[in-house]
Amino acid sequence: MEWFTAPDYWLTRLVFQRALAAVYLVAFLTAALQFRALIGERGLLPVPRFTERVPFKRAPSLFRLHYSDRFFAACAWTGCAVSVALLAGLDSLLPLWGAMLLWLVPWALYLSIVNVGQTWYSFGWESLLLEVGFVAVLLGNDEVAPPIVVLFLLRWILFRVEFGAGLIKMRGDACWRKLTCLDYHHETQPMPGPLSWFFHHLPKPLHRVEAAANHVTQLVVPFLLFTPQPLATAAAALMIVTQLWLVLSGNFSWLNWITIVLALSAVEFPADPPPVPGAPLWYETVVLAVGALLVFLSHRPVRNMVSRRQVMNRSFDPLHLVNTYGAFGSVGRIRYEVVIEGTADATPREDAQWREYEFKGKPGDPRRWPRQFAPYHLRLDWLMWFAALSPAYAGSWFGTLVERLLENDPATLKLLRRSPFPPDAPPRYIRARLFRYRYTTWRELRETGACWHRTYVREYLPPTRLAGAARQS
Repeated sequence: MEWFTAPDYWLTRLVFQRALAAVYLVAFLTAALQFRALIGERGLLPVPRFTERVPFKRAPSLFRLHYSDRFFAACAWTGCAVSVALLAGLDSLLPLWGAMLLWLVPWALYLSIVNVGQTWYSFGWESLLLEVGFVAVLLGNDEVAPPIVVLFLLRWILFRVEFGAGLIKMRGDACWRKLTCLDYHHETQPMPGPLSWFFHHLPKPLHRVEAAANHVTQLVVPFLLFTPQPLATAAAALMIVTQLWLVLSGNFSWLNWITIVLALSAVEFPADPPPVPGAPLWYETVVLAVGALLVFLSHRPVRNMVSRRQVMNRSFDPLHLVNTYGAFGSVGRIRYEVVIEGTADATPREDAQWREYEFKGKPGDPRRWPRQFAPYHLRLDWLMWFAALSPAYAGSWFGTLVERLLENDPATLKLLRRSPFPPDAPPRYIRARLFRYRYTTWRELRETGACWHRTYVREYLPPTRLAGAARQS
């Protein structure tokens, strides 16, 4: 069927698939390097404990069949290897059915990880990667031209990502309607980047332009994705530019990059398509059937978008096939940070020698300039931002984190930038204090060299030690 395929998008498919494979690689690498401390057998939220209380139908995963840290590591590194193979173009060397199965492997592996990842994997970009990754299975390889249905589904996801995010802002914090949110956002975002200080100090009229441009990109431009070329390409290009602006202004894991990958699927690259035979009947049947299913399931995020009680970043099925997205429906005006300190002194008095733990990405030492980590995702650092908003966000894991620090647990310490205690001499006590952080002014930066100024607010966790150590003393 000639109407089934779009030969002119063969280069679009190639660029999209290679870019998606790169995002998969980052996701699996993040999982492989962090899982032991977060969800491993001795993690802050162990997988075995989760699978004991949550039924399979709510969170299907390979780790229901078996879990060990070694098996999880094997799955994560296998995901890395398959991602590298897809990035190198192995799928183009396989028959059509083999290429589809190869693309199905990282989706199934990452679904297994997300569904046991608990709060560490509760971010919208996890579901977004899974939804996009599932649709990518249907794109085929060089044996067929790209199916129009699949290209439409990718644009439909991009539309929901952008339009849903725009609606949640307009319905949420009043500062978005007043165009003042960016007076605060660059300072209070979860993990500032190396340029965030400068973005914060842009003139306020430019912040208004930023906010207004965001509304146009998210509430108007998405409709142009379904118009004829070259208008659809122009719309996608505008979204890509906006996402790159966000990449420069902060560390948002791979959220911006997976959105850019989605936008690439709407770009028609000028290139002569190679001759390919017609798509086999079985392939057309699978694509049309699965496409119809995904369109049907889309009624849930559509209902959510039109609802006055719109929620963001929620999956409507355990396979994460169709989800709803959004970010920063509300923007904080004040930045708080939890600072964890330890002491080797026998008595945890205020005048004891308290030494501060340093995280890799979240603000700590006021003189340490933020680094660029995205698209790599520092999961503990992100959750520490939520912990500063309210202890309720950290209730399930913060106590265990303190316990692991008191033990000088090697896996946990690898998540940090620096521990102030040598491996063979753990602290006797740990405490946590809440500070208010704000960016320094230009004058303060010149005089002190510090990009942050912090003020003590209150005690977050009183001095704590291991129960066994307390009994021995």
